Amino acid sequence: MGAVSTGSAPRRESADPLAPLLALPEVAEAAEAARAALGRVHRHRANLRNWPVSAAESTVRGARCSSALDGGGTDLLAAAAGDDPVLAGALRAGQALEGGTTSVTGVWRRAPLQALARLHSLAAVGLADGAGGLGRPRPGSDVAERMDLLARLVTGGSAAPAPVLAAVAHGELLTLAPFGSADGVVARAVSRLITIATGLDPHGLGVPEVYWVRRVEDYRSAAAGFAGGSAEGVREWLLVCCRALEDGAREALSIAEATVR
Repeated sequence: MGAVSTGSAPRRESADPLAPLLALPEVAEAAEAARAALGRVHRHRANLRNWPVSAAESTVRGARCSSALDGGGTDLLAAAAGDDPVLAGALRAGQALEGGTTSVTGVWRRAPLQALARLHSLAAVGLADGAGGLGRPRPGSDVAERMDLLARLVTGGSAAPAPVLAAVAHGELLTLAPFGSADGVVARAVSRLITIATGLDPHGLGVPEVYWVRRVEDYRSAAAGFAGGSAEGVREWLLVCCRALEDGAREALSIAEATVR
């Protein structure tokens, strides 16, 4: 895997490839802060029973921000009319994470590469080169190898906390751009998916995308740093992602408060 690869140096098969990331300054603390913030969201009185209302609003807000990060718009009417394929795809990808075992989230736990293909087939309608391009990674042995490694990591290959695992998958997909279209939307959907599938944010209430779109230059700079593979670059990306989860929890609390007014 690009930024977290151990290269050709020999290592025991039992070694956790992401364990060294937790030793980077502030990373473990940032991951814990994100976990605690999202826990408070799920304990909010509005989300004890009526969490589907909050989750639906989170999906829409997240999709609009993700669309903007990829050059799309935020007008839901334009998306519904077919005039904004980026936003329409982000909405479809976000909505596909709902539904438990019958959703893309359920597929992710069993077959992450299949879930990735499904997310791309939803996100890239009108963007990929023909129907044959939907859900199909671009050719190249490096793409296949790194996708396989990612799949192993997210299905038990690492004991890293969920915020770190989500950040690594997000960063790796941005770096690899495995499909050649809608890769940013897919990467952010996978970050959200991991927080749901691991139980960090089981109902998908957080809206980390708001943080990234408000700090778009920091987001892009940190993603480039992750792709570069330096310890400092990877650290900064992990912190940007953990802070987004924590900030996204505050956004989720504002959604919950609005529902009880």
